[in-house]
Amino acid sequence: MNKKSFKTLLLAKLCTLYFQFKRHFYYCKNINYPKSQCIFALWHAHQCGLYALEEREKTTVMISRSNDGEIIAQAGSAMGLNVVRGSQRRMGATAALELIDAIKNGNNGALTIDGPRGPNRIVKKGIVEIAKITGVPIVPMSWYSPSKFMLKLKTWDEFRFPLNCIKMKALYGEPIYVPEDATDDDIEFYRKKVEDELNRLYDTLKTNFKKL
Repeated sequence: MNKKSFKTLLLAKLCTLYFQFKRHFYYCKNINYPKSQCIFALWHAHQCGLYALEEREKTTVMISRSNDGEIIAQAGSAMGLNVVRGSQRRMGATAALELIDAIKNGNNGALTIDGPRGPNRIVKKGIVEIAKITGVPIVPMSWYSPSKFMLKLKTWDEFRFPLNCIKMKALYGEPIYVPEDATDDDIEFYRKKVEDELNRLYDTLKTNFKKL
């Protein structure tokens, strides 16, 4: 095992242990949580927000095969999520098919829609195509805390990581349905709609955190 692989394995193990411990000290208020099956759309920086999801054992999330993805995948499994591995560059089609199968079998889906390499906060069209194939709507979600213990890392996506015992809030948008006969122009329309809604949700949380 090379030094890079060992470091990845060590960090993955530490993250797994952390989230197993964190379950006893995590508080997140869900606002407008969806009542039926959906595909959650969130920014790559908000991956820890997946911890806010209810019935995580019924949610399947696609995570890249990068070294960072390995850390996140193991942490996600520790949260109770089902994980499939792939991205646009590495086994993306296989992972997408696994995710589609999971959704068709009744699971919720979840995608970090600007990952794994960005550009930051630009939605990629894959989630729209999956919604078109499955007939299951996209629900944008955003996640925020004004606490100084909500760490913002110096990464391409400005990854957020919450320390213990801070109050979080997660805000969910209305379901976005993509028709099965959607054209390429329609795909772009819904892609932009998801992007705009994610920005609106995040701005709402930052502006009205105490009121929500």
